[in-house]
This record gives sequence, C-alpha cells and structure tokens, in this order.
Amino acid sequence: MKTFLFISLLFYCTQIALGQRKTVTVPAPGVAPATVERVLRALAADDMQGRASGKPGAQKAADFLVSEFQRIGLEPLPGLAGFAQSFPTYEVRTAAAFVNINGANVTPDKVLLVSGQPHLNWTDSDEPVPRIVTVAAGANLMREVRPLLDPRENSIVFIDPSQATAFNRLAGYVKRGNLRVDKPAEFTTLMVLGTPPPAPVKFRVAATTTIRTVELRNVVGILPGKDASLAAEQVVFSGHYDHLGIIPAVQGDSIANGADDDASGTTAVVALAEYFKKKADNARTLMFVAFAAEEIGGFGARYFSQQLDPKQVVAMFNIEMIGKQAKFGPNTAFITGFDKSDFGKLLQENTKGAVFRFEADPYPEQNLFYRSDNATLARLGVPAHTISTDQIPTDKLYHSVNDEVESLDLANMTAVISAIGRSAAGIIAGKQTPTRIAPEQVKQ
Repeated sequence: MKTFLFISLLFYCTQIALGQRKTVTVPAPGVAPATVERVLRALAADDMQGRASGKPGAQKAADFLVSEFQRIGLEPLPGLAGFAQSFPTYEVRTAAAFVNINGANVTPDKVLLVSGQPHLNWTDSDEPVPRIVTVAAGANLMREVRPLLDPRENSIVFIDPSQATAFNRLAGYVKRGNLRVDKPAEFTTLMVLGTPPPAPVKFRVAATTTIRTVELRNVVGILPGKDASLAAEQVVFSGHYDHLGIIPAVQGDSIANGADDDASGTTAVVALAEYFKKKADNARTLMFVAFAAEEIGGFGARYFSQQLDPKQVVAMFNIEMIGKQAKFGPNTAFITGFDKSDFGKLLQENTKGAVFRFEADPYPEQNLFYRSDNATLARLGVPAHTISTDQIPTDKLYHSVNDEVESLDLANMTAVISAIGRSAAGIIAGKQTPTRIAPEQVKQ
C-alpha cells in the first residue's frame, strides 16, 4: 500500500512538473551586446580611415555593412540586386592660381574659390558683373555663405578678418565637401578673408577646376511586413556611416574615427535589424538604412527619399550619436523635433513604467532636427525624428580624432538601442501611427 501511494505521488508530482514546464515562456530575444560591440569596433577601427565619403575607408565600411545585412538575412530593396543603393556624385576641385584685388595679390591662405568653370580667367571687365557680399564680424559665416557654395551666379564675398577661425573651418569644410549631387553650373564664388576695398572693385582671378564622377552607396535592407493589409507601410531605421576621414593630426593621430558620430547610430541599425529578424513578428515592412554622405550635405538621405513614396513611410527612427550618456543621466535619450508630431509621445507611452525614458530635445538652439538625415523625409511629411544622447554643446570629442570607441559607454548604448526596439513595437505592429509632419514646419 505504501509502495502504491509512493508511486501515485511520484506520478502526480511528475505531471505537475511537466505541466509547469509547458507553461514556461521563453523571453523574446533582445539586442545582443556582443553584436553592438563587434559592429561598433569594426566601423570605428583605424583601417576604416574615418569613413570619408568617396574614399576607400567608406567603401570598406559599406562592404562590411552589406555583409552584416547578408548575415542577418535581410532582403534587398525591391528593384535592387543587392543591398547597395548606388548613386553618382561629382567631385569638384578648384585650385586658385592667382587672385588680385584692386592691384594687390591675395595670399592663398586668405582665399577660397568655388567654380564650375574648368579654366577660369575672370576680371572685372567680364559680364555679368559679380554680386558683392560682405560678412560682418559677428555674423554666422557658414549660414551666410552656404548658399554660395553651389554658385548660381558670380559672387565675391569679403569676410571680416575677425572671422579667421571660422574661415579656416569653412576652408576645411569646402575641401572635405567637394562632392555634390549635381554637376556644377559655370558660375564662381570667390571668398576673401579681408575688408572690402572701396568701390568699384577691380579684380583678376585665374583658376583650374577638375570634375570627376564618384559613386557613393547607401546600404539598404528590408524585412517585409507579415500582415498583408499593412505590408505596404514602411518603418525606417537609419544612421549615417560616413564621417570626416583624415584630418589635421593631433599628437600624431589624424584619423577621425567617428565612433559616436555616427558609427554608434549605424551600429544600432545593424543590431535592430538582427533583433527584429529574430522576433519575426513585424506587421509593417521594416527598412534598415546606413546613409552615405551625411557629413557633406545629406546626399544619401536625399537620394533614398527619391526612391520611395513618402506617403507609405509611417515613421523614421534616425539614430545619431548614442554612445555617451545624455544630460538626463543613464537609460535616457532625447528626440529631436518633439513638437512636430506625436512620435515622441508614442515612444514615451511605450516605455512608461520602464527604467528607460525618452525626453524632448534639450538643445533647441542647436537646430538638431535639421542637422541630420531625418530632415529630408520630414520635409516630405514623414514623422521622421532623430534619437540621440549627445551633450553636443559641451562635447569636446565631436568631429575630432578623439571620437574613439574607448570614449563611449557601450552598456548604456546597448540600453538605448534596446529601448528603441521596445518602444517601436506599437508602430511596427500597426497599432500606432504617428501624426504626419506639416512640410511647412521643416526649414529648407
């Protein structure tokens, strides 16, 4: 009898155990810290040479990202044979051989010249007469001259000598940003660091311009939507993989690795692609994009936007510089353009009660909403916002050779990426749709 009771009890306990085992749920796969670190270190390595647009390092970075999309099992964008979305740009290099203003030669270090004329021999007797522009001591130099860097008329710009530091930065930008999406028109902008001479301005300028076609590549992969009624709607996750490349050396180091800007955001795109591929429950189609040429004008995002119907894009998670802790502390990030749609409020709602939280952009004076690849799609009405953690007003490593992996907080960065993945769930499932952005709200 005791034996029978023991066997019965053993059988009963076994059944309970088996029943309990059947009810155990396996947690959903999360963002892999190992993937985050591996991809980040690869993109920010010295052998990527700072990933400057049109340079071998950027091509190597694009090849690496293509291999990652293949490994994960993404599909190419319809119409593409692979993950590379190629587009032409034009490298324009103008070398000023001679500049004379009112009888005095101007030294090369005080001259910047942008021209679409292969052989320029320009004097004050030529028609049409150039427009004379002056940039005062307290003016924002880049804002004043940016429209003139793609000349649509002949201009001579005199820049107050007190702007010498800004002028040198502008010179670096012009040399770095000599790629453009259109062939230049045959107009010229001459910029001179110096006070304008008395009118009429007499001048002689001689220069040579070379133009070369350079192919750049976005890297794009998709996870098709699993709900037939929602699959045509797209959710974009993006970051830019280009950076500054080789810059003037500091203590022997000349490689601007761009670990935070924006290897961190590009790493997030790869890690999220891996995460959502494993989840395999996206109702809407997910697009993962690593943009080229953000640093020199957002050309990659511009080309990408022309290849799709913006009305089908329900949201864009653009990820930029998430490698350091935000001013709100660990487990936080901010969203640019928070007031332009309810995208940010939806993400806050979806992380309510969690350790992590999203905040509005604390640096509105920096105009960050307009300074990354989200702005291109936002101009088309897409609720496209950038997620970041960078304390940009005080970030001493921004655009320097010291933007290295060792300066980043990888654990916090992984937490940011994981939070983006969790907060996007409602949008991906088709249960939430952010409000559209009014195009007039986005500056041109």
